[in-house]
Amino acid sequence: MGYQSKVTSKGQTTIPVEVREYLGLKPGDQLVYSVRDGKVELRARNLRAIDLVGMLGKPPNGPKTLEEIEEGIGEAMAEHAMRGLR
Repeated sequence: MGYQSKVTSKGQTTIPVEVREYLGLKPGDQLVYSVRDGKVELRARNLRAIDLVGMLGKPPNGPKTLEEIEEGIGEAMAEHAMRGLR
């Protein structure tokens, strides 16, 4: 089933109530748009970190210590910062 809404001159639109209910959207929630193969995917970004536990399954190399997790986050942040400088 499809739903329609209009886009205003400011690029705003109203999400139909059925879609808001389906996604569990509340005022202040964020949306994530992805464009793939000429289609736009809309997802709610309203999950808490605790909701993600177990989503990826068990780590392939076993559980990590807090220090290893912090080190990995630091490396990822440094890599992201370096990409911004290029």
